[in-house]
Amino acid sequence: MDLSKLKPAEGSVKNQGKRIGRGQGSGKGGTATRGHKGAKSRSGYSKKLGFEGGQMPLQRRVPKFGFTNINRVEYQGVNLDKLQQLVDEKKINDTVNLDTLMSVGVTGKNDLVKILGRGELKAKLKVTAHKFTASAKAAIEAAGGEAVTL
Repeated sequence: MDLSKLKPAEGSVKNQGKRIGRGQGSGKGGTATRGHKGAKSRSGYSKKLGFEGGQMPLQRRVPKFGFTNINRVEYQGVNLDKLQQLVDEKKINDTVNLDTLMSVGVTGKNDLVKILGRGELKAKLKVTAHKFTASAKAAIEAAGGEAVTL
């Protein structure tokens, strides 16, 4: 091995190309490959989100319709068959409240919970939630449990 055969590892050196904006003698001076005038030639230019070159953006072309109620209350639904499944898996035993539902990953920390009536419940449970459907409340009480509304 001699010093004339040394070279950097494969792929470690990238060809940087011509440095732009360093005077006419460099061959890439003047406009520095940005063309003449216009927003893209200026420093600090950044395209706005949804900008389509001055054409009316799609977001503004499409008609808006409908109504969003700012006072809407969203509930996280939990069905009876899910409660029965948790009982079968021995994740819950006799009481179901917001903390137990959160700990098993059914609901989030700030969710409002509504118990829905899909499926059947065989276990005797004391269920605490923000709301119940009539069929869910009836099914819980028919199984010998108790439905407590917060």
